[in-house]
Amino acid sequence: MAQEYDFNRIEKKWQEYWLTNRTFKAEDFSSKPKYYVLDMFPYPSGAGLHVGHPEGYTATDIVCRYRRMLGYNVLHPMGWDSFGLPAEQYAIETGTHPAITTKKNVDHFRDQIRALGFSYDWDREISTSDPAYYKWTQWIFMQLHKKGLAYLDEVAVNWCPALGTVLANEEVIDGRSERGNHPVIRRPMKQWMLKITEYAERLLQDLDDLDWSEGIKEMQRNWIGKSTGAEVNFKTEAGETITVYTTRPDTLFGATYMVLAPEHPLVSRLTVPAQQAAVEEYCAAAARKNDLDRTELATEKTGVFTGSYAINPVNGEKLPIWIADYVLVSYGTGAIMAVPAHDTRDYDFARKFELPIRCVIAPECGVAEAEGISRDDVLAGTACWTGEGKLVNSANAAGLDLNGLSVAQSKPAMTEWLAAQGLGKAAVKYKLRDWLFSRQRYWGEPFPIIHYEDGSIELVDEKELPVVPPELSDYKPSGTGESPLAKAADWLEYVDPKTGRKGRRETNTMPQWAGSCWYYLRYIDPQNDGAAWDFAKEKYWMPVDLYVGGAEHAVLHLLYARFWHKVLYDLGLVSTKEPFRKLINQGMILGISYKDARGVLIPTDRVEFTAAGPVSKDTGEPLTEFPAKMSKSLRNVVNPDDVIREYGADSMRLYEMFMGPLEAVKPWSTKGVEGVYRFLKRAWRLIREQAIVDRPCDAEEARIMHAAIKKVTFDLEHFGFNTAISALMVFVNDFSARKELPREAAEAFVKMLAVFAPHIGEELWESLGHDDTVAYEPWPVYDENALKVSETEILIQILGRPKARLMMPVGAGRDEMEKLALAAAEVQEAIAGRTVVKVICVPDRLVNIVVK
Repeated sequence: MAQEYDFNRIEKKWQEYWLTNRTFKAEDFSSKPKYYVLDMFPYPSGAGLHVGHPEGYTATDIVCRYRRMLGYNVLHPMGWDSFGLPAEQYAIETGTHPAITTKKNVDHFRDQIRALGFSYDWDREISTSDPAYYKWTQWIFMQLHKKGLAYLDEVAVNWCPALGTVLANEEVIDGRSERGNHPVIRRPMKQWMLKITEYAERLLQDLDDLDWSEGIKEMQRNWIGKSTGAEVNFKTEAGETITVYTTRPDTLFGATYMVLAPEHPLVSRLTVPAQQAAVEEYCAAAARKNDLDRTELATEKTGVFTGSYAINPVNGEKLPIWIADYVLVSYGTGAIMAVPAHDTRDYDFARKFELPIRCVIAPECGVAEAEGISRDDVLAGTACWTGEGKLVNSANAAGLDLNGLSVAQSKPAMTEWLAAQGLGKAAVKYKLRDWLFSRQRYWGEPFPIIHYEDGSIELVDEKELPVVPPELSDYKPSGTGESPLAKAADWLEYVDPKTGRKGRRETNTMPQWAGSCWYYLRYIDPQNDGAAWDFAKEKYWMPVDLYVGGAEHAVLHLLYARFWHKVLYDLGLVSTKEPFRKLINQGMILGISYKDARGVLIPTDRVEFTAAGPVSKDTGEPLTEFPAKMSKSLRNVVNPDDVIREYGADSMRLYEMFMGPLEAVKPWSTKGVEGVYRFLKRAWRLIREQAIVDRPCDAEEARIMHAAIKKVTFDLEHFGFNTAISALMVFVNDFSARKELPREAAEAFVKMLAVFAPHIGEELWESLGHDDTVAYEPWPVYDENALKVSETEILIQILGRPKARLMMPVGAGRDEMEKLALAAAEVQEAIAGRTVVKVICVPDRLVNIVVK
């Protein structure tokens, strides 16, 4: 009796084998070609892995196993993005040091990941909260500081007095804290900033050289937000100068008012006494909103008049100066010239506050009407037109005449005139802002910075790294706007060991992004105590050949990592301009959710499954099942531990790849896991129970084998894992119908299966008489000649109805097909006594005989 497929025994056996033998240890400086595969490392939360995590990890593991069989020296590491707010919040609530919580979570994550059989080089494991790691995060910050890319600035932040801390924009809802529902205000605070804007153009241009999806590149381009336009200087009646940046200098004759951001430094100086109370009240209200609430989420325009006027430099008209929160001080210059006839935001504002609207771009006849807008209304200033057209009402006595020009022609003409008059200049701007790099937290990397009593701010000596956060009795915010570190008096006070100068340590900590900006470099040389990495090793391994992770990191993480890498490149510390050659974002795996007739979501633990379908346990009402994002509140999170316990790790890996294309969004289905589990049992029986024969494949067997090799190889090269698995299923189906399985076909199949389902692959390889791991066996190569067939099956129809199936030579002509069909005994019998009217032949497919 053949042994049953016991995944529990098999998976534990081979996981222990790989770990003990360090099977997947990468070699530095191998003669083999290198291949560096990187997963976006996880934050080790207390909840552990859910089934969405292993999707990307499984994909990279398949690629790594495939590349090893192709003869590559593969680096495939794993680590932990282990600084973060959840561990600190748990510390505030319980007093448990975040390091203790983090270690416990990391241990759990590691056990879960190992249970899935991923081929990581565990000798290179890193953790961003390990002092041996963040010593070098601090060192990199020191290089940024020395290069002049780090500076202190007063920045408006979300300050919550009740919580005594600064909140991220995502933690503020309608001007109140997400935790505790406390009021939140905007206030300026000293923060460390990084000059990412100095690299904006390179970050933009170098995207063209990357093998990333156009969608991800476009997201980065939009975030950087390059625009070309002009800076225009407006004099005020009070003698001040307001500089605005505009991408539409061509519309300057249409400016009818100006708007300053509430935080603009000229607001107080330009506000007349009669308007002071209203302006102060408005600015205070704006300070309670975040940027998103002020722009994209704003339902109506608000504003207040300062009482002052500016002079339009092209026509001398007086423009009232307003304050409005839809203008952000962080973009452009924090001031705009408003052209309501040709900008929808300005138009809405002008209509609400009854400000003039003057058309300066006349659309061509019929063009506005095609957009559902009356051209006459545009010319009259009662409709907004943002499209192309000819300039009107755009000339002055100083020799500037744009009338009749197109938008494209008038932009440079206006800019050149402004420059010649000393009233403005051409300018390039970016939406990208310098990176706010401070957090008022405990559980993060302390800055290697000292604030001395004489006012100087200096880096610590490199010999003092790492700067380790102090032990605290409680981790609550200090209440002053500083981090909890400010409460550690002994740690805070600093005396320079060389000069005896007294100072105070920086109390802000770095954001969680810091550790993830360079972790791919530390994997290259994780045990190095004397340097962040060895340059020779970096030159061998970099760049990362394949980077896989979630699309939620498509902008910030990738942008920040690219920025740091370019700085390191400029310093001669890395050998490549870009860190990640190819990037793939895996699609989200959705859970199954339920809703009632009103659309109210019902948590899965309140659902009863009946023969008639799902119903509410509370009301008995029928429910609708639909796919939705997994969440704790809906109780639809699928734990991989449960799947592995019931079906095994190989089944889970196989199912996650079989669900659909890697980059697609896919709903989870336990029935689907059962399906691939049945396939693995069939594969087990094929190798363990079928007669394995030591003879060459016959022609048909060779065709089946080489067709599978060709398809799986092609799909692996193109990350088509779902269709590759389908090809393996076809192989099993075809050979299960035969009495014998030639050894060469069996071994080729097991090698291919092993990259997807490595535990069963190793076990079946061993059962075929091999003592060593299958991991480094050469990948099977297909023979194109074996795929050629001399005969093919042809369907024979009489009057369109199937009557027989005959083997005919591939490529047979119509005459030969007709002759062979009419000579077949079953056809002769069917048409006996009838007249053949005509014979329709479709080469290599069918013959249809028309009789009467």
